[in-house]
Amino acid sequence: MKKNFLGTITLLFILISCNSGKLMNTENNLINESSPYLLQHSENPVNWNPWNKKYLKIAEKENKLVIVSIGYASCHWCHVMERESFQDTTVANLMNEKFISIKVDREERPDIDQVYMNAIQLMTGSGGWPLNVITLPDGRPIWGGTYFSKDQWLSALSQISMIYEKEPEKFISYADKVEEGINSLNLVDSSSSDFESIDLIRYSEKLIDSIDLKYGGFNGTPKFMMPNNIDFLLRYSAQEKNEKAKNIILESLNKIAYGGVFDHIEGGFSRYSTDEKWHIPHFEKMLYDNGQLMSLYSKAFKISNKNLYRKVVYKIHEFINSEMKDAAGGFYSSLDADSKINENTYVEGAYYAWSYSELKNLIKDDFNLFSDYYNINEYGYWKEEDKYVLINNISDGEFMSKHGLSTDNFNNKLSSWISILKEAKKDRKKPNLDYKIVTSWNGLMISGYVEAYKAFKDEKFLNEAVKSCEFIYSRLAKKDNGLYHNYINGQSKINGYLEDYATVIQASLDLYEVTLDQKWINRALVLTEYVITNFSNKDSALFYFTSKKDEKLITRTTEFRDNVIPSSNSIMAKNLFKLYHYFDKQEYYDLSKKMALSVSSEFEIYPSGYTNWFDLIYNLKSNYYEIAIVGSNAITKVDDLNSFYLPNKLIIGSTTANDLPLLKNRFVDGKTLIYVCVNKACKMPTENLEESIKMINF
Repeated sequence: MKKNFLGTITLLFILISCNSGKLMNTENNLINESSPYLLQHSENPVNWNPWNKKYLKIAEKENKLVIVSIGYASCHWCHVMERESFQDTTVANLMNEKFISIKVDREERPDIDQVYMNAIQLMTGSGGWPLNVITLPDGRPIWGGTYFSKDQWLSALSQISMIYEKEPEKFISYADKVEEGINSLNLVDSSSSDFESIDLIRYSEKLIDSIDLKYGGFNGTPKFMMPNNIDFLLRYSAQEKNEKAKNIILESLNKIAYGGVFDHIEGGFSRYSTDEKWHIPHFEKMLYDNGQLMSLYSKAFKISNKNLYRKVVYKIHEFINSEMKDAAGGFYSSLDADSKINENTYVEGAYYAWSYSELKNLIKDDFNLFSDYYNINEYGYWKEEDKYVLINNISDGEFMSKHGLSTDNFNNKLSSWISILKEAKKDRKKPNLDYKIVTSWNGLMISGYVEAYKAFKDEKFLNEAVKSCEFIYSRLAKKDNGLYHNYINGQSKINGYLEDYATVIQASLDLYEVTLDQKWINRALVLTEYVITNFSNKDSALFYFTSKKDEKLITRTTEFRDNVIPSSNSIMAKNLFKLYHYFDKQEYYDLSKKMALSVSSEFEIYPSGYTNWFDLIYNLKSNYYEIAIVGSNAITKVDDLNSFYLPNKLIIGSTTANDLPLLKNRFVDGKTLIYVCVNKACKMPTENLEESIKMINF
């Protein structure tokens, strides 16, 4: 499709022989928006508009093509294209004369982003941000791509506007084909009627084979951490008692934590690594990555008891608590990749990288030791910037042994080095913060904190989870029992998407399993009923991404492929499976099963895009345990039980008599009993935790 279309409008590089510059102190229609990303463009000379159907009507009235430009506040190449093109008067004049231009924050409007990202992937075979699409006046896409240089952008706009004026029928015909292709991406057809033919072991081994055994993570560059894929493979290694697979996965987690993609000074992970050894990241830090990685490393700690994983979890918390936490209880979206180093210059990674002379002047004692630990050498050298990004390549234990250091001596030195570098960074300009609070990403962060509490029994993790979830239910809940998608400066104005409901329901279920406070599963049940009422698709077991109350776009998407974040449908299917157990709602079990089967035709082609579905299928086709703990000492026993890695179970419990189906008539005064049940049959209750764990197997 791309080849034929681009043959019609071959992009020729042209020279623009006129003066260009910036218009200062201008304002466009973004000036009253709340999104930090949109506000960044509010003084561009381009006449940007926010997404609103009225601007498409203006385009139709004036018979103009539409530019839809999509990005987000911490996107490096979005900033580059803005500085090169959207702040340029020559570019702005062409855009303003020939097009209606719309700016979209993809984090604020993921529904719009999904539609146009699908279109660009159909046209070009790839996608990313910034996402720049040219559409007909009705919003149907006809051309686009990601980042364009100024000359490329001017050339494309000039040629496309010229062709549209002379032969608009060419674009109309092409738009019909693209629209048909977009709609086809939302169609799935089950390849099986049961789970027996779904070979999870084979799919898992295929994923294991794609792991980089030298540097960890999955083969190729750039390298994304893909926490859900690793999380599932941990489950697989435990489920199948595959020690080799477990060791491969844990070694990957080691290498990722050693890398420069992890901020060894202030904590938190960057979005991805540009190289195979996890050294030089794309420096933006996203809430959704850190929430999922907190969860993953907490689970890995329960399996391995590695101190490295403890350190990672606590450093993530340090970063979130310091940089990403709103006083009201929510968590912000991201930190930018770029830092301002002077009036007109932004440099990616400038906040995190160090020159040799800087480090030599700062670490006056033990510099050779410091250099060996953080690889201030060829291994840690960032050649492109003539700087160093801190990276480990051996464990702390190996380092102490190598240098004859005691644990206390090493920890004191490490603490001193970190303190010195933290103090030095106070003189640097911090990357910009996207202070938008996104409901779905907060749900992921809450689940991360719950897993950290399970692993380490540290009350501060539980307190963070509870406070944030209460924030969602108090500030982001709607009067009709629905949710808003975002929260900025005390305001919420965008309806929640399926991802918001799925992750908040998941977070609520997670909180129930550590608090036994029934309000959390009751709230989850209310939200689930809202989803079924407003997001169901009469032609599919899967849910739409948007509510029936939302505005209609050129297509209504269905998100079911797992990516860096699991798909909203896979999370929702797992929620339904759990709620079936809590409330004995058979229709939830049936729907969860239908959802998983409906996507099974895709497993063979692309198993890495379905690992959250695989986790659910393990639960559906093998033993899944309901552990009911009833009695005055229930919370203590729950805490102890949660410290074990047991992915094939849920916990339900109460300190008093309770009428939930799994708790009814099970309270015995003066005792705290543990009931282990599977397939609607329960074993003899016990007061002994170790005995109950022995009853649980895969």
